[in-house]
Amino acid sequence: MEVLDTTIVNVALPHIAGNLSTSYDDATWALTAYLAANGIVLTVSGWLGRVLGRKRYFMICIAMFTVCSFLCGMSQNLPELIIFRMLQGLFGGGLQPNQQSIILDTFPPEKRSGAFAITALATIVAPVLGPTLGGYITDNASWRWVFFINVPIGIAGVLAVAALVEDPPWAQKRKSSIDVVGLSLIILGLGCLQVMMDRGEDDDWFGSPFIRILAFLSVTGILGAIGWLLTVKKPVVDLRVFGDRNFAVGALLIGAVGFVLYSSAVLVPQFSQQVIGYTATLAGLVLSPGALGIIVLIPFIGQVLKRVQARFVIAFGFFIMGAALMYSAHLVLSIDFRTLVFYRMAQASCLAFLFVPISVVTYQTLPKELNGDAAALFSMMRNVMGSIGISCATSLITERTQIREAHMVHWMTPFHQPYNDYNFHTRQYLTQLGRSQASLDGGVTHQIYQEFIQQASALAYNDAFHTFAVACFAIVPLCWLLSPNKPGGGGKAPAAH
Repeated sequence: MEVLDTTIVNVALPHIAGNLSTSYDDATWALTAYLAANGIVLTVSGWLGRVLGRKRYFMICIAMFTVCSFLCGMSQNLPELIIFRMLQGLFGGGLQPNQQSIILDTFPPEKRSGAFAITALATIVAPVLGPTLGGYITDNASWRWVFFINVPIGIAGVLAVAALVEDPPWAQKRKSSIDVVGLSLIILGLGCLQVMMDRGEDDDWFGSPFIRILAFLSVTGILGAIGWLLTVKKPVVDLRVFGDRNFAVGALLIGAVGFVLYSSAVLVPQFSQQVIGYTATLAGLVLSPGALGIIVLIPFIGQVLKRVQARFVIAFGFFIMGAALMYSAHLVLSIDFRTLVFYRMAQASCLAFLFVPISVVTYQTLPKELNGDAAALFSMMRNVMGSIGISCATSLITERTQIREAHMVHWMTPFHQPYNDYNFHTRQYLTQLGRSQASLDGGVTHQIYQEFIQQASALAYNDAFHTFAVACFAIVPLCWLLSPNKPGGGGKAPAAH
């Protein structure tokens, strides 16, 4: 429910802007507010769980996320929606880390791969289904139902947690002083980073004074938080977890997964809608079969982990992800729906080889009392890198489109025969449609310009897929930094501090 809300709103933004009588650019603040608040709380959720008690905090998060979802759907103007989305992000940020901590404390190491496989269905499939579900709801009902669908699920979730979840002794409520300085630096650093990444493309990145100020505050806050948290006696987040090599490498790898997952989930529907003219629903349907691939493969991965070391599976996952992205870099304007679906299925299916093994190996050498902080930082890395991935994807498309246009324009000249041939055929086509001789020149120029823009855009998307493929191949050697574990998750892995 919470992960779904990071992507389901994207396709509803034009409808929200129109219904609330605001611009699309202003409506995107509803997404920015959610991501900023979510990123901040992800980091400190372990501390909040210690102060309130993990079960109590988990139930508060589910209940208030549900209430805020209802209020978002009832919003009558944009300021109301932004405020309720920010509150939704604040309470939603505590769900993922608490869920992981509960799994870590409930299941012994040899059974964690199966537990993480179940939750991976939600964590990986939700961002994939978000645009599909959001597109269908907004096209056939109202954007408000994008939020209202959370209400019955949230009510059922609160009742289920109240009945089934119990806190172990180390996760129960206990007194803890408030690290005001550390908390303030985290809010400053991560809040400004999320806003900068979400608004950077629209505001021309460092050409904008607003983005430069956010960048300065972000770096100051993050570096200041790291320095403070490493020296204070009772930090709001215990960074000692990064002293464990498996956790440090695992957090880096899950960040890479988030980067690839969210960036690729943006590229395919964006190409479908903006370049070849699909509706929001049809563009979302391109993503849906990829979710089926994940669902089919995840049980298989659980069996593989019983026989093969997790680091081998992870390395293989990043390699085939790179190969899938290279395979996807063959977009053309005449591409059919089925081919687009195959491209997306190849990309999404690879995630099954990454999420579960990384989740298992990351925590294998951590002491139980650090699970709360570790789960918070693990989720934070995935979400923050996912946000960066979305920004990188959109920026890369813009930059590569401009580069491709600058290269292609040299061939749009009467001295280049293919250009003359295209010009001639276009003129004939418009004449057959009944265009007057007086309007032919303008019509031909417009037709060629439209084709020029579309061709440059298609090439830019191919360049983006090539870039992300190279990034996946570059990550493969990092997998060998993980310590070898006994297949099946049983037994103690070698020390990795």
